[in-house]
Amino acid sequence: MRMFLFIACSVFMQATYGQTAFDTLAISRSPISNSPGYDYPRIDNESRAVFRVKAPNAKKVQVDLSGLQDMTMGADSVWTVITKPLAPGFHYYWLVIDGVRVADPASESYFGTGKMTSGIEVPTPGEDFWRPKNVPHGDVRSVYYFSKTMNAYRRCVVYTPPGYDGDTKSRYPVLYLQHGMAEDERGWSTQGYMHFILDNLIAEGKAKPMIVVMENGNIAVAFRPKPGEDAARARSVYGASFAPTLLNDVIPMIDAKFRTIPKREGRAMAGLSWGGFQTFQITLNNLDKFAYIGGFSGAGLQADSVKSAYNGVLSDAEAFNKKVKVLFLGIGTAEGQRTKALSNALTAAGIKHVYYESPGTAHEWHTWRRCLYQFAPLIFR
Repeated sequence: MRMFLFIACSVFMQATYGQTAFDTLAISRSPISNSPGYDYPRIDNESRAVFRVKAPNAKKVQVDLSGLQDMTMGADSVWTVITKPLAPGFHYYWLVIDGVRVADPASESYFGTGKMTSGIEVPTPGEDFWRPKNVPHGDVRSVYYFSKTMNAYRRCVVYTPPGYDGDTKSRYPVLYLQHGMAEDERGWSTQGYMHFILDNLIAEGKAKPMIVVMENGNIAVAFRPKPGEDAARARSVYGASFAPTLLNDVIPMIDAKFRTIPKREGRAMAGLSWGGFQTFQITLNNLDKFAYIGGFSGAGLQADSVKSAYNGVLSDAEAFNKKVKVLFLGIGTAEGQRTKALSNALTAAGIKHVYYESPGTAHEWHTWRRCLYQFAPLIFR
């Protein structure tokens, strides 16, 4: 059930979109991120977003999408705006009505930026690897368990591949796949569409059937040091409780509840952004448990400290290369050269790895979908 927020002020915001001169634009489609029955927002043929909001009593209406943009009210009380061209992929946004930031009821709701918010999907022509196709589909299920580490009941989201329930004898490797800061365990299956990516890859014979586990990395609340708190120390412990949660609670629970291959060769971990940081922290300190590692726009390794990081685990290239079957680094081309510099340092140190750049994307979900699409075929081979 969708919850609507009614604001007791001079604004009456009606979630309907009227007719304006914007209809003369070359509007291509409503994005898949719209709520059912809503034609707007739309994406035009130049990848610009077109917003319409009927708010007859509002004094000022804006859309916050990569910065505030003022909307203009027409004679029919419909506020409109056309954004600049947007990069392909998924973008969070908000409406700002007379200074009050609200979610757009015309958008589906997504947990991102530490709260439920609106999102808009900008398509990439000819790219459908992450969309549902006429292939066998796996299941995405919620799994609740008690964590002794956190002394609380928790939820993880688990993908099982096509045919898992029908074939009760086969066992499967497991990919532990983490979200980023201010997102949660739902992110990869809602914003990321990981299940469709895996379904399509498995159907094409490009990826091994696998179980994918997505847990709350204890980073759903964005990092904010408390007043007077040392920022460096606060950053060092932010999300750190996830490591013992994963190692002591999640992995044993998954191995007991699902038909896994419970050894390091049957276990991979990858994560995006801060989830990539957690991936490096956990895997590089526990190579007895993981054989495949993926960082998607992930921090945690610096080009100038490769050989000294994580107790020197990368200092012996021959030993590392024997243990780690795949080390994957992915980044969007609009994110800068930090990961490329790391890749160069790893190459100089003799560390085998895969480096991938997502063309034209920044620090956002389409970069990470493409990273998963590249990473999944490499693992469990």
